[in-house]
Order: sequence, then C-alpha cells, then structure tokens
Amino acid sequence: MSEALNTRPTGESDFVDLTPQGERTVRRWAMSITIGSFLFGFDTGIISGALLFIREDFGLNSFEQSSVVSVLLLGAVAGALVSGRIADRHGRRPLLAGLGVLFFLGIVVAALANGYWMLMLGRVILGLAVGGVSATVPTYLGEMAPAQIRGRVLSLNQLLITIGLLASYLVNWAFAGSEQWRGMFWVGGIPSVLLVLVCLWLPESPTWQITHGRTDRARRTLDKVTEPGGADRVVARFGDTGRAGGQDGGPSASGSGGVRALWAPAVRPALLVGVILAALQQFGGINTILYYAPTIMGEAGLSASNAIYYSVFIGAVNVVVTIVSVYLVDRIGRRPLLLLSLVGMGISIALLGVAFSTDLAPVLMLVFMMLYIVAFGIGMGPVFWVLLGELFPPAQRAEGAGAGSTVNWLSNFVVSLLFLPLISAIGEGPTFWIFAVICVLGVAFVAKWVPETRGRHADEVGADLRRRWNAPAA
Repeated sequence: MSEALNTRPTGESDFVDLTPQGERTVRRWAMSITIGSFLFGFDTGIISGALLFIREDFGLNSFEQSSVVSVLLLGAVAGALVSGRIADRHGRRPLLAGLGVLFFLGIVVAALANGYWMLMLGRVILGLAVGGVSATVPTYLGEMAPAQIRGRVLSLNQLLITIGLLASYLVNWAFAGSEQWRGMFWVGGIPSVLLVLVCLWLPESPTWQITHGRTDRARRTLDKVTEPGGADRVVARFGDTGRAGGQDGGPSASGSGGVRALWAPAVRPALLVGVILAALQQFGGINTILYYAPTIMGEAGLSASNAIYYSVFIGAVNVVVTIVSVYLVDRIGRRPLLLLSLVGMGISIALLGVAFSTDLAPVLMLVFMMLYIVAFGIGMGPVFWVLLGELFPPAQRAEGAGAGSTVNWLSNFVVSLLFLPLISAIGEGPTFWIFAVICVLGVAFVAKWVPETRGRHADEVGADLRRRWNAPAA
C-alpha cells in the first residue's frame, strides 16, 4: 500500500483531506489492530499440530478430538454474537483490549490443562476472544479506512489471520520433535499481551465517538491525521447523516437500533447476503483443510512431524495468495474474485476427493490442498470479511458484522464437529465431494444475489441489494 492516496472526501471514508503523515498514521493504526486478527489465526490453527500429541497424552477418542477443535468455534459463536452490542455501547478500543486479556487467560488455562475438561475450558475462553475480534476488527478497520483503499485495509484482517495460521504451523513444527504441545500454546501469550498494549495507544474510532456525542474527542483524533479544517468536515458530514435519519432504512447514525434493525425491510438483503456468505465460506470446506491438514496427511501415511512440516507449506501458500488478493480487491472488484475463488475451490477439493478415493500419492494430495488454498485465498477468504464491512449501512455496521461473524463461527463449528465422524462414515473422497457441490451452489448464489461494492457508497450498495432481492426501500 505504498502508492499515494487520493484524500479528498469520497464514499464512506471517515478520514478526509489526510496529510502525508496522517496517511502513514492511519496505516499504522490499521496494522496495529490486526494483531487481533493474528491471534484469530494463531489460536485457531495451533490445535492442528497440538492435537497429534494431546490425543495420546489424554487418550482422546475421535469425538473428543473433534470437540477439542470445535468447542473453540462454539465459544466464537458466543463471542461474535455479543461483540456488536458491546462495541456499540462501550467502544471498539476497550472491547479489543478486553479481548486481549481474554486471549491470554485462555492460553494459560489450555497450556496448564491436566485433562480433557480443563483443556475444553481453555478452548472455550479462546473461542470467546476469537469470535470477538472476528467481528470487531473489521468494524474498526472499516471505520478508519480511507474509501480509496477500503478494500485493501479490510483485507488486512484476512492477511493477518493467514499469517497467524502460518505462525501456528511453524510453532507446531518447532515443538513437534519434543512433542511439547503445551509450549505450542504458550507462544500465543506474546501477541495477546501486545494486543492489550496496542489498545492503550490506539485511538477510539471517530465514527463511534461522534455518534455517541463525544465530538471533541473525535476532533482531537482527526486533527492528528487531517489537514486544517478536516475534522470539521468529518463532524459536519456525520451530522448530515444523522439528520437524514439513516439512509437505507436504518436508524440514525446516533444508534444502531440493535439486532432488530437488521431485519428492517431495506437492511434485510444485506443481512441475508452477509450470513449466507458466512455459511458458504465454511461449508465450502476451508477449515477442514486448515485444522486437519496434519491429520489428513497422517491418514495418507505420513508421520506426525512430516505432516506438520507439509502443513507449513499450506500456510505459506495461504499467506502469499492473500497478499495477491489484497492487491487485487480494489482493482478488479469483489464479485469477480468471489466467482473465480468458488470455481477453483470446487474443482480442487473435488480432485482431493478423487486422490483419496484412488489412493494417489501423498504429494498429489498436498498439491490439491495447495490449489484449494490458492482458490480460497484469492477470494472467499479475504473478500467475505471485506464485504462484511461494506454491505451494511453505517448505523448497522457493528451489529451486521457481529451477525455475519456469528453465523460464520456457527457454520465452522458444525463442519469441524462433523468432519471426522463423516469421514469415518462415508470416507474421505465422498466427504470432499460434498464440499465441492456446495462450492458450485455458491457460484450460482454470488452470480445472482451478491452486489459489487468496490467504489460505491452505502446507498448505492443498498439500492443494488434491494433490486437483486426485490426488497422495498423502507
């Protein structure tokens, strides 16, 4: 993101007329808050290697192994569900600081676990924190990003998730030889502390401050990054939005109206697109690859250490292709990336099913996994989170992000809980073919129902959604 910004007021940008130093400051804020996204990736991915040794230490059966993975996702459902209301009431920054504390507490409990149930408790606590950041970080980024690079800034969320996943695979690899799964968890304490410290430095979102009557504090934040008079223009623009009564059928900017406002006729299409994409991202099979890559490779005949080693390559590919997506998302748009992604996901995961059904060499299975990661990382991975910060009117953005994140984690929980039992029942090949069919259905859904949001104002996105879903304006 080294190119010069057009800093004139456009779109939904909260920051206008940025100084060059202000542009750099906003980018530092965005990068700093995505420590939460890094923790999202790390604490969901670390179990993939640790589970290989935990199951032996605690004598876990297949259901208990699945539950150790999926209970974090259940906690994330709860965390995402309540985060929107907390963020609207108390602010984005205090919530993110509290989530950093929650991350650290969950790591301590998991690392000190003396059995199955204590480990489950630690994973639930981590899940609450992961769910919270999954909804709050995109909201914060969306409110801090200049409109011209909004897609790229929002894509930082997914990029740091993938970096966190890669870091977890590297940590798993480093500790695999000694089988020290507790050490794998302890490493996550470092970024947890960093998130708390960063929140002491970061400003509160001016959007939240203005809509809660704290205009003077918002001006002080804006004065750090805008040219003289820029703060006044931002405050005036929000005042105009509030007097307009909340475009797109939502309440005014002074309040979100809670979850009930998401069901208003004009907002409902955004909610439907958000939650369906959230479910589609998970039922397309991504986390069966990311969480169970070492287990899948073990089933293919590799040792635990070699399986973890191969998973590092999967994580690295995930990071690289997400960087490519960050570059493309504001250039070619959201819909083309989604369609390309779903087609690629469907083909590659179908081939993975063929590989398992015909006992192809493990290296081919790894190739198909990597092709799947490439397809996911170019579109469904980052673009879902970008859209979650763009589909909803400003007044419903935090609640909408919370609703989408909740469905995403609930879908993740269902897939992860059923994946290993489903493989036991019907085999790896047919299981992956089910995911391929879902990807095909996803292509049809995106083509008909999902609007393009690149370079569009909230009212333009809302009008396109209403047209596609034949919904009233109010």
